[in-house]
Amino acid sequence: MSKLARRLLVATVTSALAVTAAVTVFNRTPADAAVTLPPTHAKFDYQIGGAYTPPAGVQVVTRDRTAAPAAGLYNICYVNAFQVQPGEQGQWASDLLLRDAKGNLVIDQDWGEPLLDLRTADKRNRVAAKVNGWIDGCATKGYKAIEPDNYDSYTRSKKLLTAANAKAYLTLLATHAHSKSLAIAQKNTVELAGSRQPVGLDFAVAEECGQYDECGDYVDAFGNNVIVIEYTNSGRRTACSQFGSTLTIVQRDVDVSVPGQSGYVRKTC
Repeated sequence: MSKLARRLLVATVTSALAVTAAVTVFNRTPADAAVTLPPTHAKFDYQIGGAYTPPAGVQVVTRDRTAAPAAGLYNICYVNAFQVQPGEQGQWASDLLLRDAKGNLVIDQDWGEPLLDLRTADKRNRVAAKVNGWIDGCATKGYKAIEPDNYDSYTRSKKLLTAANAKAYLTLLATHAHSKSLAIAQKNTVELAGSRQPVGLDFAVAEECGQYDECGDYVDAFGNNVIVIEYTNSGRRTACSQFGSTLTIVQRDVDVSVPGQSGYVRKTC
């Protein structure tokens, strides 16, 4: 082999190793190499109930897609991707709302939200087209990541939806988010954490994983790229005792109130 050939071979191998190192960060895939993940073990505030000035030292904020991002911080855009916000039912085609055998809407009873019908590829594509428009809006506003809520809606669907439906649909959203250089989270649904790589998910947002002893399962799938939101003192204490030095952890009130409201709670480790 000539010296030139050897130099070319070394350069090729070195370049390949550099590329591999750049994209292999705890099972990250080439598709998400261009996105910026939230800083780990960061001070965080969950503001989906209303935007307000973040507390001192906060580095990461989640806000609803209708709100402007917080200046100078890493902002995550909350999108209700699998269910319909109260009052927004009329904004959806009737056949994209999940109905049971009697024609009745299937509702998430805890929040009064109709579920979206993801049972066919055509419907998944149509739902994704609308939600991807919201994702475009998040990108335009300057958000860095997407939090698509209610990945687990299939568990409330009267067995009409499946985990496969949910994963196929979320893959559409993840692909689109990455095309806009946005990271995308897995929200809850710990039972599907093992599928994060084929779906294309970059980090996790886990509600009450301390309360239900699930934080370790998210860490197994996402490393330290996990944001923990607890709603009880006991859940926060457990999460903090086990992962307070590595994960991003905050306790909020269930209604995610704003400061000055009677139920407002925000605590950290």
